[in-house]
Amino acid sequence: MDCLSNGTDLNTSGTNVSVNCSDGFNQFVQPVWQISLWAVAYCSIVAVSVVGNIVVIWIILAHKRMRTVTNYFLVNLAFAEAAMSAFNTVINFAYAVHNEWYFGLVYCRFHNFFPIAAIFASIYSMTAIALDRYMAIIHPLQQRLTSTETRVVIGVIWMLALLLAFPQYYFSSTAVLPGRTVCYIDWPEYTTVDFRKIYYVCVTVLIYFLPLCIMGCAYTTVGFTLWASEIPGDSSDHYKEQLIAKRKVVKMMIVVVCTFAGCWLPYHIYFLLHQFFPDVFEQRYIQQVYLTIMWLAMSSTMYNPIIYYCLNSRFRAGFQQVFCCCAPTVAKEELELKSPRYLHTQVSIYRGSRMETVVSTGVHPAAVEQKRVELPSCGALSQPRLELTSNGSGSPMFPKSPDSPSE
Repeated sequence: MDCLSNGTDLNTSGTNVSVNCSDGFNQFVQPVWQISLWAVAYCSIVAVSVVGNIVVIWIILAHKRMRTVTNYFLVNLAFAEAAMSAFNTVINFAYAVHNEWYFGLVYCRFHNFFPIAAIFASIYSMTAIALDRYMAIIHPLQQRLTSTETRVVIGVIWMLALLLAFPQYYFSSTAVLPGRTVCYIDWPEYTTVDFRKIYYVCVTVLIYFLPLCIMGCAYTTVGFTLWASEIPGDSSDHYKEQLIAKRKVVKMMIVVVCTFAGCWLPYHIYFLLHQFFPDVFEQRYIQQVYLTIMWLAMSSTMYNPIIYYCLNSRFRAGFQQVFCCCAPTVAKEELELKSPRYLHTQVSIYRGSRMETVVSTGVHPAAVEQKRVELPSCGALSQPRLELTSNGSGSPMFPKSPDSPSE
């Protein structure tokens, strides 16, 4: 190549401007005040995203009550977003501002390779959550994923992500132009097929449109199931609470998916147009358009912790435990303690050996007096009580274990 276009061949790592090979002059250098504003905007993304997603990971992994199938996928989502924000956002901004690569060939390859893998892992983690919610609500009697199976699914997601992104790594290269260095992707040239365009179209379908269609169908079905009818008036409190909890989780994930879709849609449209109409992107103003679209796309990594905090009481308690010193005890109790209605059958059976059963000799065994069982006191909490009744055969009946309380 005698002249390199550092936008025509870059999908994730560079500016989208043409190179003037005759004189080496970079016409896209911005004034200092403009660069400063963009720097603050991009650095804010990194700060909020990295800190917020690390806290999310800690909340889930440090509290046993939070380790559910859905939350394991949220850990994977948080890791992918924090890593992409930390390793790519600022570097991408620096390259986009000056249209000059300062970081060498090794990081050029990583910089082109990792964002696609991270985006793939993020959106397919959300897809896995959508399918898990679908199975739990539409087919509740079928067996759910175990912790081991969940880890296997996460491993498969990352393997596929790395395979999809590998061409970006393999064909990445750097070149020294008059006055500056560029990082670009040197796609092979074929006479019969344009490999670059086919690859970018496939990537856009696989990491955006296909998973969004799957999630849209899953959440539409789940939404009709959960919200189509009102809660029956004579339903038990446990049933009502479980239904409300499931609605909250689904609503939170729908907000997460819609936010992701809205942030990344301009990005994918931009680069698809760039592949088929490259001449439009040689104007001076395109740099500001690119910086805006890239900021919007990268900002998707910082919204999820905020959404979790606003829409989930346990994540809110976790953030309060980390950042607020006003009520750490209450936040810890919210994350670690279980109220009596969430006690598992195993716990009830274990405590059954310590129960005192009072049976009246003048009454039929089926009409056994209810016995209240005292549970141990937990800090400042009042002592909860669990009502147990006889099943007619003289042995107490225990409540069934509900779904995971984090749901």
